[in-house]
Amino acid sequence: MKRALFILLAIPTFCFGQYTHIVDSGKAVYQNTQFYEVKDYTAKKSKATKPKNVVILIGDGMGTSQVYAGLIANKGSLFLRTMPVSGFSKTNSADDLITDSAAGATAISTGSKTNNGAIGVDAKDIPKKTLFELAEEKKLSTGLVVTCAVTHATPASFVAHQTGRDMTQAIAADLMNSNIDVFIGGGRDDFEKRKDGRNLLSELKSNGYDVITRMDSLPFTNGNKIAALVHENQPPPFALGRGEMLTPGTAFALSKLKQNEHGFMLLVEGSQIDWGGHDNHTGYIVTEMLDFDRTIGEVLKFASKDGETLVVVTADHETGGFSINGGSLETGLVEGKFTTGNHTGVMVPIFAYGPGAEQFSGIMENTDIFVKIKKLMGL
Repeated sequence: MKRALFILLAIPTFCFGQYTHIVDSGKAVYQNTQFYEVKDYTAKKSKATKPKNVVILIGDGMGTSQVYAGLIANKGSLFLRTMPVSGFSKTNSADDLITDSAAGATAISTGSKTNNGAIGVDAKDIPKKTLFELAEEKKLSTGLVVTCAVTHATPASFVAHQTGRDMTQAIAADLMNSNIDVFIGGGRDDFEKRKDGRNLLSELKSNGYDVITRMDSLPFTNGNKIAALVHENQPPPFALGRGEMLTPGTAFALSKLKQNEHGFMLLVEGSQIDWGGHDNHTGYIVTEMLDFDRTIGEVLKFASKDGETLVVVTADHETGGFSINGGSLETGLVEGKFTTGNHTGVMVPIFAYGPGAEQFSGIMENTDIFVKIKKLMGL
C-alpha cells in the first residue's frame, strides 16, 4: 500500500482518475484501453501550390520514442503516421546543447537561436518579430490552443518578448498588445490576480473579446475574438481530469480563423507530453501523446478538405531520454525507460502535409522551420 501511495503522489495530484489501473506496474508500464480509429486524410492532394493557412503543432518534449509509444499504444496506428513528409530538427539553444522550451519555441517562432529561458528575443535580448506578428501585418488571423497556461514558455514565444520565461504576468501583458484572434488554454491568474492591480480579463472584454472560463461554454461563443482561459493555472493531465480540451479547442479555433479571407496561422501545443517525460512516467507520456495525435487528426481532416492549409508537426525538444524497452502492438502495452528527468539534446521529428510540405524533409535547424514557413506564406 505504501508503494502504491507513493506512485500516485509522484503524479501531479489534480484529481484521481485513469492512472489507478497502472499503479501496480509503477511508472514504467502502461496498458492502453482507449483505442481509436485512424483515417488517412492525407491521401487527398492539396489543390494549392502555396499555403494560404498554416497550422503549427508542437508536441512539447516529443521525440521519436514518444511518437512510437503512442503508435504502440494505439495498436500501430496514429494520424501522425499518415503524414507524407518527415524530417528532423536540431534543437540546441544559443547557450547550451540542451534547450529549454522557451529557447526551442523562440527558434521556431522567430528564426533566431536564443538563450535558455528567453521568450521572443535573440541571444542579445533584442526582441525579434514572431511568425504571429508577421502574419498579423499581412492581415492574417492568428490563434493558439494549448494544454498549459497561455503564458507558458511555448505559446508565450509566439506572442511575447521577455528575457525570462518566469515573467508570466509580463507575458500576459504582452499578449494584450498582440492582435491574436483566438487563444485557448490555462493561466487565468496571470490576467486576473496581478501584482500591478490590472484586471486583464476586464481589459480583454473592453477590447472586444468574448472571455470564457469553461470549455463547455466555447460552442456558445459568437464573438469575433475569443479568450478562453479555462483554468486558473495549469490544466490537469488528460488522464487525471482534463478531458477533451485540445481537440475541440482546435476544431473551434479552425472554425473561427478560417473566416478570414486573407488566411490564418494557428499554433497548437500538446504541452504535457513534456511533463510526462519530466516525471519519468510512461502512462503520462502515452495519454498526452494520444490526445495530441487525435488533435492532429482533426487538423488533417480540416486541411484535407480545405486544400490550402500547410500542417507542420514538430517538437521543441525531447524530454526524459525516453526509450521503449518492451510492449505489444497487439494489446497496446508500452514499457518505457528513462535516462534523465530533464530535456535531452537529441534531434526531434518534423512531419508535414499540405502545400509546401516537401520543404520539411531532411535534417534542419529548428530556426529553419521559421524561415520555410515565412517564405511559403509570403510574410
